[in-house]
Amino acid sequence: MSEIQPEIERIERRLFLRQALSVGALTMLTGCDLTDGNAVDRVLSTMSKWNDGVQAAIFSSTRLAPTYAESEITTPFPFNAFYTEAEAPVVNGDSYRLQLSGKIANKKPWTIAELRTLPHETQVTRHICVEGWSAIGKWGGVPFKTFLERIGADTTAKYVGFKCADKYYSSIDMATALHPQTLLALDYGNEALPTKYGYPMKLRVPTKLGFKNPKHIAEIFVTDDYPGGYWEDQGYNWFSGS
Repeated sequence: MSEIQPEIERIERRLFLRQALSVGALTMLTGCDLTDGNAVDRVLSTMSKWNDGVQAAIFSSTRLAPTYAESEITTPFPFNAFYTEAEAPVVNGDSYRLQLSGKIANKKPWTIAELRTLPHETQVTRHICVEGWSAIGKWGGVPFKTFLERIGADTTAKYVGFKCADKYYSSIDMATALHPQTLLALDYGNEALPTKYGYPMKLRVPTKLGFKNPKHIAEIFVTDDYPGGYWEDQGYNWFSGS
């Protein structure tokens, strides 16, 4: 229990702040008639963007998320998606090609075998879900910074976006993409990612909440235009650091 207390406290703080943002408080802050749904949306959108900016400003490219012993791995590691486990997409690894687009010098598609020739690292880190639970897992794959450098990605660009085989999509800031723990994960445990965890690859970002870790990645793109995301476009905070 003690090892998850910091995460519980962070969640409780988020809930407290969210509850404190009452209609009365918003009315005082904005002077708007908040019976107008559009006005409420505009206010909340502005505050969310402000929150994104604050999180980005305090993000450290050198501060690492906690790591754990393999004896602490959660078994079984939970499945989580916007669909049931039986609906997870089955990707043909033999014909799979990772597509690249946007501000990238070499847009040649990559096979799984080619990805496995790149430097490989493993990490045992905690996945923290916005729903309030967390789990520890062991992930292996290519440091995302290494991959971005190999393909000639413009690392001065603002965003890296992801399109997935299950129609999920997401994006992260470039600073997070270059963080030393951000991993293009090909393995879970000591084996290739199973379908339920995102075969053939997922992005493992231990410095962000779980929904910022897209699975079944089919395309990666680099851009200066805000790409949004599946949940972000429905009102979730975009930066969503853990």
